[in-house]
Amino acid sequence: MDLTDPQIWASLLTLTALEIVLGIDNIIFLSIVVARLPKEQQAKARMIGLMGALGFRIALLASLAWIIGLKEPIFTIFDFAFSWRDLILGGGGLFLLYKGTLEIHESVEGGHDEDGTKQKTITFAAAIFQIMMLDIIFSLDSVITAVGMVDNLTVMVTAVVIAVIIMMVASGPVANFIQEHPTTKMLALSFLLLVGVALVADGLHFHIPRGYLYFAIFFSAMVEVLNLMALKRKKRARDAAS
Repeated sequence: MDLTDPQIWASLLTLTALEIVLGIDNIIFLSIVVARLPKEQQAKARMIGLMGALGFRIALLASLAWIIGLKEPIFTIFDFAFSWRDLILGGGGLFLLYKGTLEIHESVEGGHDEDGTKQKTITFAAAIFQIMMLDIIFSLDSVITAVGMVDNLTVMVTAVVIAVIIMMVASGPVANFIQEHPTTKMLALSFLLLVGVALVADGLHFHIPRGYLYFAIFFSAMVEVLNLMALKRKKRARDAAS
């Protein structure tokens, strides 16, 4: 890799930015799953999950021929050809829809056992299993994007490593923010449903431009920020009055 070539640096910066954007979904899912663990296990689970994401991405990048082959049809139903990529993305999307719906139900209805006590938190192993499953799905989407943009393996690996390091730094504050503000958790779960629909659509060869999704997410997030600011002002006003 020629470090003096400006095209190399331009492709690295562009791909890194894209990988960070694609990693937002990963962070949101990670934060929601980890929130159901005991407090002392959450940081460890986040680190294992993100290290898994990094490992999957690098392993897939090292198998470029296999990645490209994932787009080749493996069977056909009613003139519709399915590839491994279609099955993995579609299955991952369905899992996100299931997980998001389940979490929303428990948040709204309140998850309780038959004796009326609050449901226990999930086990550490169960959390890691769920995180690793989605790491594979998000890694596939991330790597296919990288392969489609850049033909230099070193640039691809460097961009992925930088993006995951940034995700590691951001995951803790994002998780804490979601836990401290229940409304943002509901918004994050809605994002998961949105991403799940997009993945299922991709698996059915109907591509929803990611710009539409990220605009919807950004717009909703900005509305939520304004709501939180308004609530803080009201709280300060009540405190001052009392």
